[in-house]
Amino acid sequence: MATFLSFFVLSSLTLSLVLISVTGETLERNFLRSKTEKLTHFRVYWHDILDGQDPTSVLIMNPPINYTEPTGFGLMRMIDNPLTLTPKLSSKMVGRAQGFYAAASKEEVGLLMSMNFAISEGKYKGSTITVFGRNSVFDKVREMPVIGGSGLFRFARGYVQARTHDFQLKTGNAVVEYNCYVLHY
Repeated sequence: MATFLSFFVLSSLTLSLVLISVTGETLERNFLRSKTEKLTHFRVYWHDILDGQDPTSVLIMNPPINYTEPTGFGLMRMIDNPLTLTPKLSSKMVGRAQGFYAAASKEEVGLLMSMNFAISEGKYKGSTITVFGRNSVFDKVREMPVIGGSGLFRFARGYVQARTHDFQLKTGNAVVEYNCYVLHY
């Protein structure tokens, strides 16, 4: 009986894996065959607000108490930052940057960024791009990869270039210009 049960489970698992593989491969090939790849460039301003009544960036992890290096290694913040058309927070909001960033370097202020740009206006409303990479915040221009997307940015790949527009040392608030270059179908 145990042999039959083992055979049955193994056969079912094998059949499931084959069906998943074939179905996934067929859908992807048909989808890509009928689409043309496009390059989209857009610029947004990312507002990281740490102070006030309604911060958009909240501390979720501090470095250990005995760690006193100026890089902040170990610090982590969760974000839901406005994305606007101009550097002014009062300008039109076109989406939100949702995710987290963490101080991931012991030698310099280097962040690990993981965020979705969720677009809420215009042609790409309801679509997202996913940015995941290293951000050396004191470099004039930082480049991070776009590793995916959803909606009209399905199968997205590309990169973003970040430039600090404004940083307030007293509050920690920052405005960063993001130029996004996204290949998608």
